[in-house]
Amino acid sequence: MRLTREELGGWYEVVLELAAEPWCRSLLERVEAAYERGDPPVYPPRENLFTALRLTPPERVKCVIVGQDPYHQPGQAHGLAFSVLPGTRIPPSLRNIGKELQSDVGTALPADGTLTPWAEEGVLLLNNVLTVYDSSPNSHKKWGWTEFTTRLLKCLETQPRPIAFVLWGREAQSKGTLVDPERSSYPRLVLQSNHPSPLSASRGFFGSRPFSQVNAFLTLHGASPIAWKKTEKN
Repeated sequence: MRLTREELGGWYEVVLELAAEPWCRSLLERVEAAYERGDPPVYPPRENLFTALRLTPPERVKCVIVGQDPYHQPGQAHGLAFSVLPGTRIPPSLRNIGKELQSDVGTALPADGTLTPWAEEGVLLLNNVLTVYDSSPNSHKKWGWTEFTTRLLKCLETQPRPIAFVLWGREAQSKGTLVDPERSSYPRLVLQSNHPSPLSASRGFFGSRPFSQVNAFLTLHGASPIAWKKTEKN
């Protein structure tokens, strides 16, 4: 797989170093072959594979929200966890995130369900697994993506800023061992709750107030809070 600065942004050197390791090279070759084969289709489209990294470089990360894997229906996934492209019906999990956002900080999701403004604010919307086959959730879980995203998050250890980690559901919480706020050299916050899926949102996601907690943490440590609803360019 050809990797470019254009698609990886500030993560380019990190990913290039990973790609030199045999396990990662094998992963990227397998993913590239799946894209080229195209049957079944792979989501997100190849050009959107690293959208989360491109939009939120390491030096700008204030908050990490970890998802499971991309949406697995046509036209939904575009490389940001939980986000959909404009014109796409908002999935139930994202709808529940919107309900909690409204309840917590009194603002609504972007009307089109596209969370690009969050990414531009410093929210790394990273799925645990970055690709999926059409209509087959978690079908690429064992390909090596979990190690890939673990290694990316470990790179944030040295970032000398407060960073909050928001882990919804079991797949995301598997990343929780990477962060120990008490031992970190820099301020870190870890928030864990059930997944916003309709199957589990009522058992701990609703009422967890992650958005206000993240902003209170950032403000406490001298960082600007996240504009969860960005209505205009600053």
